[in-house]
Amino acid sequence: MVLGMYAGFFTFFIVLVLFLFIAFAKATYIVRQSEVILIERLGKFHKMLKSGIHFIIPLIDRPRNVLWTFVKEQTATGRIYRYSDYVERIDLREAVYDFPKQNVITKDNVTIEINALLYYQITDPQRSIYEVANLPQAIEKLTQTTLRNIIGALDLDETLVSRDQINERLREILDDATDKWGVKVNRVELQEVTPPVDIKVAMEKQMRAERDRRALILEAEGNKRSAILKAEGVKIANITEAQGEAEARLVTAQAESEAIQKIQKAIPGTNPLPYLIALNYIKALPEITKDKEGKLILVPYEATGVMGSLATIKELFKKA
Repeated sequence: MVLGMYAGFFTFFIVLVLFLFIAFAKATYIVRQSEVILIERLGKFHKMLKSGIHFIIPLIDRPRNVLWTFVKEQTATGRIYRYSDYVERIDLREAVYDFPKQNVITKDNVTIEINALLYYQITDPQRSIYEVANLPQAIEKLTQTTLRNIIGALDLDETLVSRDQINERLREILDDATDKWGVKVNRVELQEVTPPVDIKVAMEKQMRAERDRRALILEAEGNKRSAILKAEGVKIANITEAQGEAEARLVTAQAESEAIQKIQKAIPGTNPLPYLIALNYIKALPEITKDKEGKLILVPYEATGVMGSLATIKELFKKA
C-alpha cells in the first residue's frame, strides 16, 4: 500500500513537472531582431513583444495568428507562385512584392501587359494587423487598381517613355493609401511593359524608318558641307590667282615704268612710246607670221610705219 502511494505521488510529480515545463515553454517567447509578436489577452490586444525574451500568462495571453500571403519563385522553372499561411511573427524589414503580369488598357485603347515590383516596410505592426486583413494581398490589389487608373490616363507612347513618372506617381498614391495600415511604400518599379505583337512590329518598322531618315539627313548634311567647303576652296583659289595676277601686272607695270624712265634719261626730249610699241610688235611678229596649215600670212601695212619708227629711234640713239 505504501508502495502504491509512493508510485501515485511520483506519477503526480512527473505530470506536474511536465505540465509546468509545457506551461513555461508556452509562456516564454524569444523574439528575434526586426520581428514583433502581437499578444492578445482574452481576445483583446494587450501588448507587443519586441526583440528579446518575454514571458506571458498561459491560457490567458495568446499570440495573434495572422493570415499572410507569400510570394515564392520556383528555382527550376522560374515561375512565381503565391500561397497563404497563418503567422504569428511580423517581419519589420523592408519587403519586396513581385506582382504578376496584368493587362492594362491605355488611353488610346491599346492593351499592354505590365508587371511591377513594390518595396514596402511595416512601420506600425498593430495597425497593419488590425486595420486590414492579409496586408500583402491588400497592397497587391490596391497597386493593380491604381496602376490601371494611371495607365488609363496615358497613351502608349507616354507609357513607354514615362516609366519614372509612373513609378513616382504610383508610389505617392500607394504610400498615401497604405498610411492608415501602418505601411511605408518606399519604391515602385515597373519591371516589364509589353505591348501587343502587332504594335511591336509597327514600332520596329517606325524605328527603322526613323533611322533611315536620320541617315539620309546626315548624308545630305555631309554633301552640303562638302559642297560648301569645295566652293570656299575654289573661291580662295580664284582670289589667290587674281591676287597673283594683280601682283604680276603691278611688277610688269613697275618694270615698264622704270624702262620708260631710263629711255627718257638716255634720250632727253623724246617720246619713248613709239619705241615700246614697236618693240612689242616685233615680239608678236613671229607669232603673227607663223605658217598655219599653208595659209598665206599678210603683214599689216602699219608694220612699215613701225619699222620707220624704229629707224628714227635708232638714229636718235646714235646721235645720243
